[in-house]
Amino acid sequence: MNLLAKIRDVPDFPKKGVLFKDITTLLKEGPAFREAIDQMVAMLQDSKIQIDKVAAVESRGFIFGAPIAYKLGVGIVPVRKLGKLPAATVSVDYSLEYGVNTVEMHSDGVERGEHVLVVDDLLATGGTTRASIELVEKVGGIVSGVMFLIELEFLNGRQTIGEYPTFALLKF
Repeated sequence: MNLLAKIRDVPDFPKKGVLFKDITTLLKEGPAFREAIDQMVAMLQDSKIQIDKVAAVESRGFIFGAPIAYKLGVGIVPVRKLGKLPAATVSVDYSLEYGVNTVEMHSDGVERGEHVLVVDDLLATGGTTRASIELVEKVGGIVSGVMFLIELEFLNGRQTIGEYPTFALLKF
């Protein structure tokens, strides 16, 4: 199945000059969504990295993180925007083109020494992923890798992430 063909380009969204990669066209087709998850899990299994837990990044990372965690038989911890989690949290600020944002995770979401896979839908500049990695490490977790459905290679997000094993199913 050609999964690249399932991604819709939306010009000038969210602002003029941006070509947005819309994944909803892939998600709405059950066989395509299943194929994407199966291929992502196969990439992880082939890599043989240790994964005890998945940290899924709000919000589209939840779409991919949950079925990946389920198929791997591991737990999942949500990485959310500031103020969305009900219990004690740890947080990390990161820079955006137009300011600063904050992500947080429950402080008991990852145990010291657990190997964690960070999952999001798209790797662009890598800022959110880098902040998510810092959250996991802040509580003593070990980031074993990061995974995306899509990587926009021309934005060089891997440079921001660093030397962590990085997996992307589709590349533009």
